[in-house]
Amino acid sequence: MAFAVNFSPSPLRSPEITICSNNFPKSIISFTRKRPMLSFATTEEPPTTTPEIELEFIGPKPDGDGKYPVDKASAVSGEKLLRTIMADNKLELYGTYGKVMNCGGGGSCGTCIVEVVEGKDLLNERTNTELKYLKKKPEAWRLACQTIVGNKENSGKVVVQRLPQWKK
Repeated sequence: MAFAVNFSPSPLRSPEITICSNNFPKSIISFTRKRPMLSFATTEEPPTTTPEIELEFIGPKPDGDGKYPVDKASAVSGEKLLRTIMADNKLELYGTYGKVMNCGGGGSCGTCIVEVVEGKDLLNERTNTELKYLKKKPEAWRLACQTIVGNKENSGKVVVQRLPQWKK
């Protein structure tokens, strides 16, 4: 970013005199002085684009036509947990038991399981909590409350299967 500074001179002007009418001489003398002028000219750099992650959430059960419904969302890379994104978009995350017994995102219940179908490399590594709760589950399964979407630098697409345990 570059700056240009411009100082203009500050000369004193002669006093101004104002006289009121109605035969009452009233004089107001004021000295005005031009203040130095300071101006900045900047050359702005083009705004940097914030990396975004596009998400697709595949529904847990197929519709009447046999196709699974897909909900879409997007998030700034590296700023939100998968659970938060799903809650913000009012997407079903928990099964019957999880709706009643979930820990609210603390990572102590293991009920917010999702399956990452595509874009696993755009998510954080499995946490110790996930390793504990998902040790006998497929590698693609994650806990939504422990999964950070993106890393503030990457962008791309992540496809998530909601409630993969229902697909049995």
